[in-house]
Amino acid sequence: MPSPTEVCMRFSAEPLPCSGEEKLGIAVETIGNLPINGLRHKPENGTCGWYIWCGESMSEDPDFFKPLHVSHVREYLPEIEQYLSLPPGFRFLVAGDYEDVWYDPEIVM
Repeated sequence: MPSPTEVCMRFSAEPLPCSGEEKLGIAVETIGNLPINGLRHKPENGTCGWYIWCGESMSEDPDFFKPLHVSHVREYLPEIEQYLSLPPGFRFLVAGDYEDVWYDPEIVM
């Protein structure tokens, strides 16, 4: 598995690593579904800006995402750790060997 720095280099992105003490939003109830999706907003108030969910769609339910310290991501979805240094505005979608990573300027507006 590539390192977070290698992933950023591949996508010409300036790394912005998350601290293990920061929190991200994760839809725990969706783990096990594919694809795995992530998008990163600007970090604020002790969060790193990442929102992670599994499956085809993201719910608008205000309780869909639960806070999780970044240091615990490997217990739930170790395959996404390599993407967590991508800066705000980046998104990813992974399912097995399939990978799609892109910059979405709408996220950071």
